[in-house]
Amino acid sequence: MAQFDLIVIGGGSGGVRAARIAANHGARVALVEEYRLGGTCVIRGCVPKKLMVYASRFAQEFEEAAGFGWTVDAPRFDWATLKTRRDAEVARLEGIYRSNLLASGVQIFEGRAVLMDAKTVQLSNGEQHQATHILIATGAKPAPGPAISGNELAIDSNGFFDLQALPERVVVQGAGYIALELACVLQLLGAQVTVVVRGEQILRGFDDEMRQHLAAEMAHSGLEFRFGREVQAISRKDGALQVQLDNGDTLPADCVLRALGRGPNTKGLGLEALGIALDKHGAIPVDAFSQTTVPGIYAVGDVTNRVNLTPMAIREGHAFADTVFGKTPRSVDHALVPTAVFTTPEAGVVGLTEQQALAQYPRLDVYRSTFRPLKATLSGHTGKMLLKLLVDRDTDRVLGFHAVGPDTGEMAQLVGVALQLQATKTALDATLAVHPTAAEELVTMRTPAVRHNL
Repeated sequence: MAQFDLIVIGGGSGGVRAARIAANHGARVALVEEYRLGGTCVIRGCVPKKLMVYASRFAQEFEEAAGFGWTVDAPRFDWATLKTRRDAEVARLEGIYRSNLLASGVQIFEGRAVLMDAKTVQLSNGEQHQATHILIATGAKPAPGPAISGNELAIDSNGFFDLQALPERVVVQGAGYIALELACVLQLLGAQVTVVVRGEQILRGFDDEMRQHLAAEMAHSGLEFRFGREVQAISRKDGALQVQLDNGDTLPADCVLRALGRGPNTKGLGLEALGIALDKHGAIPVDAFSQTTVPGIYAVGDVTNRVNLTPMAIREGHAFADTVFGKTPRSVDHALVPTAVFTTPEAGVVGLTEQQALAQYPRLDVYRSTFRPLKATLSGHTGKMLLKLLVDRDTDRVLGFHAVGPDTGEMAQLVGVALQLQATKTALDATLAVHPTAAEELVTMRTPAVRHNL
């Protein structure tokens, strides 16, 4: 039985960052991972997904090129080539994660870990190791959703990355960012895609106007939506799949992707026996410093279900290591979170939605600009961008940014800096525009489209 200062359970972004920083602070650190280093983001999430997004957008670029004088003769897409190159890049990144951990002096154990008590971890090979502190960073996994007949015939977001070929007809169940991103990838690469949405709109929790604009743009691009519907059953007939909806409609498919959210990966860790009661979502409750109810046991990342984004897991892991081993206690602010939805077109957001802003700042000004990008004047693409700013009229402070269109994810990152500095609308107005760009609309919108509570 080896003794450590810290044992990290989970080799995703949060766990790896915590392990490396703690080791740099002089701690003796071990990390346990049952699958592959890098976690969801690197192995079957953000990185391979974004590579797939890049691949899919070439289809649109080829079409638009004609308007600029280019002749592209019958472009052909090969799924196998993309998959091979994508998987090679994932393997390369996993190797970097491993090298960085080893270079920091972290000892890596492969296998599953179970907590025997507040200081002891047992591995799947029977070994036991102890540590003064234990950090749980096991992330999340695809939620199975409601049980339906034929569920075994469907795949989840993990299964998407195992597809050996591009299916011709796809039914996607779900309206979150994962479902929509993968639906767009498949549709642009050539599949016929139908998205089944239980509610009346996509992206619950995002700004309503942004949701409506994005849904309309996606439908215009060729995606078919079935709103207010649920999948009741999946069956196989004559070699094809049949998806039965709750209104009696049947959708033929070659692939059914159920992307119904993600849930904390806490099963089988031994938490309940230690007195750590999970919340209603199965997440580990923690305080502002990621401490659980049991002294010495901490948790960061998606397993806590606070803000389930890779950069947040990294920040939480770093803050934990600095607090516990670096003698510089600090918590993480979960309030201001820039993020992007890599659909096509993509969406970039940061700050409050209009609904959230009105609840706190009733004297709210809404600035809005919708327009065709300059590129579309020659390409012929008919899609429109949306840029939206929310401003508190009493303080002039910018409260939120919501956008749909090319590169809006990049915009959200930079607007996030401005909001972190509590930028005012006057400051944006005083900033010189970069012309011609879409982002210049952020500093040239002068008249509110809506003025609440005048």
